[in-house]
Amino acid sequence: MPALDVAGEFETIERLLRPLAHPEWGRGLADDVAVLPSRPGYDLVLTKDAIVEGVHFLPDDPLDTVARKLLRVNLSDLAAKGGEPFGYLLACCWSERCGWPEREAFAAGLAEDQAEFGVFLLGGDTVKTPGPATFSLTALGWVPTGATVSRAGAQVGDLVFVTGAIGDGLLGLKAARDELSLEPERVAALAAHYRAPTPRVDFADVVRNFATASVDVSDGLAADLAHVAKASGVGVSLNLNVLPLSAAAQAWFADRVDPQLSLEDLASGGDDYEIAFTAHPRHEENLRREAERRLLRLTRIGEVTAGSGLTVTYDGLPIAMARAGWTHG
Repeated sequence: MPALDVAGEFETIERLLRPLAHPEWGRGLADDVAVLPSRPGYDLVLTKDAIVEGVHFLPDDPLDTVARKLLRVNLSDLAAKGGEPFGYLLACCWSERCGWPEREAFAAGLAEDQAEFGVFLLGGDTVKTPGPATFSLTALGWVPTGATVSRAGAQVGDLVFVTGAIGDGLLGLKAARDELSLEPERVAALAAHYRAPTPRVDFADVVRNFATASVDVSDGLAADLAHVAKASGVGVSLNLNVLPLSAAAQAWFADRVDPQLSLEDLASGGDDYEIAFTAHPRHEENLRREAERRLLRLTRIGEVTAGSGLTVTYDGLPIAMARAGWTHG
């Protein structure tokens, strides 16, 4: 069949989305519902994120990377709760620029990441919109009964850790906008991170076994740690001097006039999709061992204290950050 210039809803479902469906529980996307099995001894956990053209991705971003980012930011939420990914529901609001080739690219991006992360499409909806392209995904996962890690369990004396590097989300956006003066390979790596971040799904079991509280770093490290402090009713300190930076971020940082303000920018930029969590000091050695086994960087960035809210320090002194991260009205 020749490629279509404009794809209808049922054509899109039949040719592009049905191949992504779970072979049993998705019912071939031919029904109005999906039917999920129960799993004795486990809780079904759900999370939902939406991304909007011009807000969460650039108007000229390829739709395969848009699809991958949509799935990955939801998998990041599951990982931060200690969840094992299972499947997802999808809603696509196609804009005028989303012709058949763009929809094919979107489906191809999902297929690539379904294979990587072991998940299937379970159902959803697809419509057209005169506004910007908008996509929403609800991810489902399994956690052993009662073991889902929340934001509310941090205890005074716990240590604060973060996986990976912080700041590549902010710099990745600048790279995608061609606003960075770095070597081409560093710019390309940062842009790739922004368009398709890596959810730490392989660290979910470690979070589940050792973390007292956890959150994925999406709004900005400082903002997300403030969420943990509020939910747990404690204080959380963040030491900017030990903020973990990628090689590309270090190259960018080396040219900054004001190191403190630069670190504040990176700690509040968002879109990193790492896991920030608290844990008892007795587990630090185990945590480092588990991270090393997974070839994953793990950094102790602060501690949980008496009091309330987030305290940020630089060179041992508390500082007032202009903003902690992103908020969406």
